Order: sequence, then C-alpha cells, then structure tokens
Amino acid sequence: MTSAFHTGSAFPHREESPLSRRGWLSSAAGGLGGMALSSLLAGEATTTGPAHPALVFPVKAKRVVQLFMAGAASHIDLWDHKPELVKRHGEASDFGEPVEAFQNGLGPWLKPVWDFKAHGECGKMLSDAVAPLGDVVDRMAFIHNMVSTSGVHSAATLLQSTGFILPGFPGAGCWVGYALGSLNDNLPTFVVLPDHRGYGSNGVKNWDAGFLPAQHSGTVVQPGAAEPIADLHPHASAQWLTADSDTATRRALERLNRAHLDGREGDSRLEARIRTYELAARMQLAAPKALSLADEPEHVLRMYGIEPGKTGWPTEINTPEETHHFGLKCLTARRLLERGVRFVQVWSGNDNGFPRRNWDSHEDVERDHGPLARGMAHGAAALIKDLDQRGMLDDTLVVWTTEFGRMPSSQAGRGRDHNPFVFTNWLCGAGIRGGVTHGESDQWGYKPLDRSNPTTVHDVHATVLRLLGLEHTKLTWRHNGVDRRLTDVHGHVLTPILS
Repeated sequence: MTSAFHTGSAFPHREESPLSRRGWLSSAAGGLGGMALSSLLAGEATTTGPAHPALVFPVKAKRVVQLFMAGAASHIDLWDHKPELVKRHGEASDFGEPVEAFQNGLGPWLKPVWDFKAHGECGKMLSDAVAPLGDVVDRMAFIHNMVSTSGVHSAATLLQSTGFILPGFPGAGCWVGYALGSLNDNLPTFVVLPDHRGYGSNGVKNWDAGFLPAQHSGTVVQPGAAEPIADLHPHASAQWLTADSDTATRRALERLNRAHLDGREGDSRLEARIRTYELAARMQLAAPKALSLADEPEHVLRMYGIEPGKTGWPTEINTPEETHHFGLKCLTARRLLERGVRFVQVWSGNDNGFPRRNWDSHEDVERDHGPLARGMAHGAAALIKDLDQRGMLDDTLVVWTTEFGRMPSSQAGRGRDHNPFVFTNWLCGAGIRGGVTHGESDQWGYKPLDRSNPTTVHDVHATVLRLLGLEHTKLTWRHNGVDRRLTDVHGHVLTPILS
C-alpha cells in the first residue's frame, strides 16, 4: 500500500504535558490514545520521507484556509458590481436567449440589495454587506467569471470541494495532505470547521479521502461545542475503566488489528484506523491547547467579533450571532494553521431548516444573506489582518468560494434563483497579486463576458496546488485503471493573479 509522503519536521507549537508522555498515556484510562502506546513510545520524531514527484515548483504557500459559503452566495449582491441592474431594476428580464431556471426565477431584473462603494487603493467596488473586507481588499484577487457544470447544490458543492460532480472523489485538502504530509504530527493535516447548525450539501463526502488512503480524510472540529472533537476523550460515565484494563484492551486490539491487516495491504481502511488511534493519542495532548481561546487577549476576540464568555447556539439568525460563530471558526483556523495544520476548511451555512440558515436565498436575499454576509466579512477580514500581523499571510493562502451564483432576475420579488453560469471566487495571501480582478461577467452578471474563456474550479485548484509547489498534472493516484487527479483532465494555472 502506498502511504503519504511526509516532508515536515516537528512544529514549534508542539505541546507537552507536565507528565511524561509515557506516564500520561499509562494513566489515561479509556482514551483512544491507549491504542497507540507502542507507536508513541518508540520515538518522538516526525515521520519523514521523499518529496512527492509533483513537488517541482518553489513553495509560496505552506498552508491553505478555504472559506466555503454553502447554498450559493450571490455575486451580484456582494462582489460583482452591475450598474445596469440598478438602471433596469423592475423591468422585465430579457437575457437575449432561452434560459433554463432551476425554479421560477425569471422575474423582473433585481438590482443589488445593498449599495456598492469603492474600497482600497485599487478602488474595488464592494457591497455594504461585505464592507469590512474593504480594509484588506488590496490584498485580494477576485475572479468574476467562474462557471459550474451543475445548478444542483449537491453536485456543484462536490465540484468545488473535490473537482467532480459525483461522490467518491477526494477533497482538495485530502490531496494536499497526501502530497505534502504533516507539519505537526500532533494535529491532523486537514481540519474541517462546519457550520455550527450542521453540514452543508453532501456532508462528509466533501472532505472524505475517497480512493486515497483513508487517513487523509478531513477531521471535523466544532469550535465552541462542549466536545469540539467527537470521542477524543472517554465519556465521563466511564468511571469503571482502569489503567490496567485499558492497557490490556489496547494490546489485544492492536494484535487483532495487525493480524487482520496482514495480507490486506491493498485496503487502507484498517491502517487508517490504526493511524487515527495514534493521532488521537497525540491530539489528547495538543488539541485542547490549540482549541482553547483562554490565552487570546480580549482585543483579539473582539477583532473577530467573538463575545467573551458567550456559550450556546443561536435561536434566531442575526448579525451578532453570525459574526460570533464565523469569527470563532476563523480564529480557530488561525490557531490551527499556526500550529502546523496544512488545510483548514471553514463552512458557512447548513443544509437543513427553514427559514434559511444558508446562502440559498430563493425567497429573500436581504433576510438570508444579510447576517451571513456581515458575519463572514467581519471574520474573514479579521483572519486576514491577524495572519498579516503575525507574518503568516505571506505563506498562507486564503480561498473564498461557493457552489455557484444567483440570477440577476428576481424570484418571488425579493429572492434570486440558482445561477451556475457565472459566479465569484477570491483569493488572498501567499503568492497572490492583491487588488486585481481576473475575468468579468456580462452586464447582468448572468454569464462570463467572454463565454469562450471562463474560469473553472479546476483552474482554481491548479493555482492553489501551484502555490503549494505542486504540478497539478503530476499529483495523481491510480484508481480503477485511471490516473485520477484533483483537476481531472482540466485546469490551467491562473498566472495573471500570481505575484
């Protein structure tokens, strides 16, 4: 079985227990870490190995944070200024061609819900809903001619997260972990911070390892929850566990697992589970420190919009709540990135409930997008500023995406239907030329202005991999007779946005 290539070394933020690691593991009755005792006692060194053959370019980015807006955020109301829609507001929409709407979203032209103003030295027009990002817009590169091959949430979300519209393919973070390995063996390589209300379309399929070795799947962390990482520690009711019974159980299970693995080298699932137990042991030491905000000064919490001492989940959707929860995820992302996590995915919006708790604004853009957009913009701006002041933005890549855009015509008077024909992404940080725009949409924000040369998610993925030093056509895995890759058979690096 082929395993991941690890190129990193021990990271400076490795946390140690006041007890020796041997003593701590011996006394940690009931923890998953007991499964990994023999591995941990064998040595402390980070696993190393040869660089992946795809690692051929200078490394500009050491780590990536992806901000994913689940439900399809409206480019027209946030980033892509369309004066023609203001001029034609209320008139019957005429696209000049037959249009297949997802629902009944071909009502009159609908102007942007919020006013747009120029920001930064570059003069980028941003809507008032995302105005906090105006402070850092000179570090951002916008792509306004993104297209999707599907107008269905589940398929389009998979396309953005895995490069394919069908399930079963590895997430982008899984490919990065497979190619580059870990910067800190005490924490996962790929961490997912979902919306506090639940998962978006497809759930775990967005960050599953697919046909890659299973240990490259994303690890879900719930910032602010009573148990941020599920099952990391034994349940409080397990008072009957003892150190001796834990040790005996661990040794028995390890013998059984290794015996079962023998002769099944082509199946990565059990090996991944064993590795997961080993990682869990190390995380019991490192994760609590990484996820605790106790050492963050109050001014940093407030910069992110986090209310000190706040607990519980919101009962209504409103801007302060959304700002708090998205800011909490962004600050947690920064803490994980600075401790060596390579890829962090931050989600806004879930796939359940009504009224909307996501970006799928069929009925009322202002109601649904308003709190989410303001919360997102506040947290994302704080993250970019924080990374910058810590000297991390130069080698951290921030990527903002959603599954598709929304129509310039109205639905039910105040909403917008799905628009897979054009939408916006933006990138910031490591290796990115700030204050630039790549590609344009037409006067309505309906399709790319140049329909012969749109930008696809494969182009974005190829660009992200290039900044990580990887040639996307060489990052492959043989599966069912095909050399699969994140970019499928597509993808061109977006050199105009690279510094």
